[in-house]
Formats: sequence, structure tokens, C-alpha cells
Amino acid sequence: MKILLLGRDGQLGWELQRSLGLLGELVALGRDASANPDRLCGDLLDLGGLRSTVQRVAPGVIVNAAAWTAVDRAESEPHEAHAVNALAPAMLAEQAQALGSWLVHYSSDYVFDGSGSDPWRETDAPAPLNVYGHCKLAGEQAVAKACERHLLLRTGWVHCARGDNFARTVLRLACQRTQLQVVDDQVGAPTAAALLADATAHMLRAALAQPGLAGLYHCTAAGQTSRHGWARFVLEQALALGWPLRAGPQDVIPAASREHPTPARRPLNSRLSCAKLENAFGLYLPPWQTGVQRMVASLPVPARQASGRKTGDAGRISAAPRLDGAHGSKATRSRR
Repeated sequence: MKILLLGRDGQLGWELQRSLGLLGELVALGRDASANPDRLCGDLLDLGGLRSTVQRVAPGVIVNAAAWTAVDRAESEPHEAHAVNALAPAMLAEQAQALGSWLVHYSSDYVFDGSGSDPWRETDAPAPLNVYGHCKLAGEQAVAKACERHLLLRTGWVHCARGDNFARTVLRLACQRTQLQVVDDQVGAPTAAALLADATAHMLRAALAQPGLAGLYHCTAAGQTSRHGWARFVLEQALALGWPLRAGPQDVIPAASREHPTPARRPLNSRLSCAKLENAFGLYLPPWQTGVQRMVASLPVPARQASGRKTGDAGRISAAPRLDGAHGSKATRSRR
């Protein structure tokens, strides 16, 4: 069986190359055709080229780990975001249906408005707050409508030792600055890309044997925290490993989202209930702290800077950078 993976160079795509490799012959593509096997198109903005790729490879499974993830840029570039997050998945779903193939596609907690404090369930009504959320919702609806054999996974707050994400931004800034401002009213579950990739492989193997498992599922690590709590935990782990931090956990200042407006509104409640997934596939999703600990431990500890070298600000609160959820997006067309 051939498995076509799109978005191989993103955080999730990188981990999927590992987890999916045991299930079949993996054809993993990035955006740049010149770097792909047989110069196959893997660019979700090139629908014609992407359609040709699917027809040439004729995979038994398509895994779409590519997406437009620049949340704020989507507000000013809605047509591009819609093309990548909605039109491309719709085309992939049509091609998968024609081939009788499975399609795995990833969506986001941003399809909800973030109200309340209860974890969102798959049956709850979506109500996106921003262009990115609307595009992701349109994409998952198109997949569900066009392709019978689909696995739709909503997730959020994805992190990895590779690529651009919230946790790595915290570490970088904490080595440069003496204080950080981090919002404390956005709550969710930091989810390791490795966990999401492993869950995908397990679910796909089960679904291949039991097609009735097709459907929409939520998949995050267990537990919950605020972005402020996440940042503090990251720095606690780094401090224990000997990172040369200028800002420690005690130097992370809580802030409200309203104090730091962004072009795209963020949902405050990003909690997702994963009970449906756990019950259907018999999976245990570990606490979010486990993945964060592994991520920080896998990073090389930076060398201490020479004495007297100046980096960042001198500790003024007014100069403290804020982390409000705008950080953490990967490359524009590499999924989480």
C-alpha cells in the first residue's frame, strides 16, 4: 500500500514520516517539487499539479499534514488561506473518493469560538472567530462530504523540537530577555507532534481493518493549562537542564489577551474532549507535561554567552515581549 504524505517538512509532517513508515510505502512531499521524488507537486496552492500527483501515485492513503497556519496573515490574505485550507482538502477528498482511498486531514480548535470552560466535543456547533478558523472548518466539512473513508483530527497547541512554535519561542526569548509577558486566559493542552503522529498511525491501521471507524475526532494531550502555565513549565524544564536563561519561570508575567490585541481573535477556551477517540481506538493520551518534557530535553543546551556581552533588554517591563498565541505558527504551508 502506498501512503502519500503532504507537508513533510512541518512539525507534524516530520513526525509522520517516522510513524507512517511502518504501514506502507511512504511517498512524502514538501512544497518544493525540485526536492520531491520524481519532482511531484506537493504545493496545496497548485491544485492542478496536486491532482496530477495523486493520480500518478494512486495511493491507498493520503495524509494531508500541510496547511496555512499563519493565523494573523490569514486576515489580510483570506483567498490564499482558503485555497490551502479549504479548496485543496476538498480536491484531495474528491480524488481519494475516486480512488477508494483513505484521507487523513487535520483541523483545529479554532473552529470553535472559545466560549465557556468545558472541553469541546465533536458534536458541538462550530463558530470560528477568525478567517483561519473559517477556512479550517470549510476544509473539514468538504472532506466529510466528499470522501467516505476519512479521518478528521482536530488538534491544537502543537509543539516539536523542530520548527517554529510557542515553546521554542519562549525558550529563545528567555535566553535574551529578563522578563516575558504571556497571556494567562487562553487555555488548552500543549500537544507533541510525535503524539499526534503516533495516534494517527494507530488510528489509520485500525480504520483500514474497520472502515466504520471513519469520522471526526479530537486529538490532544491530556490535561490543560494556560499559555502562561505552559511557558513557566517550559522554563522550569530548561532551568533544570542547565539552560542559560535570563528570564526564569518566576519572570513570566501573566497578561490578558485584551491587553495585546492581534489581527485575528484567538479562542480563550481551546480545551478539546478526546473521549470519542480514546473509546473508539483504545488509546491512552498522556498528560501534556510528558510531551513538553521530552521536547525540551531533546533540544541542545545553548552555550553561555561571554561575560559582558549584551543581549536583549535590561529588564524593563515595558520592553518585555508578549506571547499571546500569535507565536507558534510554522511555515505558512506546513501543518502544525
